[in-house]
Amino acid sequence: MFELTLAQALHTLAAVIWVGGMVFAYAFVRPAAGALDGPDRQTLWRGVFARFFPVVAGCVAVLLVTGYYMLFAAHGGFAGAGLHVHLMQGLGLLMMAIFAHVYFAPWRRFRGAVDAGDRPAGAHQIERIRRLIALNLTLGLIVIAVATSGQYWT
Repeated sequence: MFELTLAQALHTLAAVIWVGGMVFAYAFVRPAAGALDGPDRQTLWRGVFARFFPVVAGCVAVLLVTGYYMLFAAHGGFAGAGLHVHLMQGLGLLMMAIFAHVYFAPWRRFRGAVDAGDRPAGAHQIERIRRLIALNLTLGLIVIAVATSGQYWT
């Protein structure tokens, strides 16, 4: 029983850190960064994402390990899980795929553009990152709603 409790706590913390970080970036840092000049804004985002993305990668690992552990330990596998668990899994995997894309494509290009002083290329990539984070934030909020209400769907 302790293992399931620990897995649930770690799973929840990883989700809160990831989704909460996206809320903070999108709803608070982004509007405040709008007051900065383009080069300063890009430098800020480079620093923010350089710190946030490795944390998200760790959260993804924790979510996968704890989620599948709970699926099999608490529900006996996929057949024993409710619809809400399947929705959480599907949306979570989609979020992870979007994050992987952001990390290995636009983030890599943004980082390179900022480091090279190519501000137009950096602006293009940060816009792509912004849209994908908005999508992942929306999905993350849906997952939280499903996770917290799904047990009552019967």
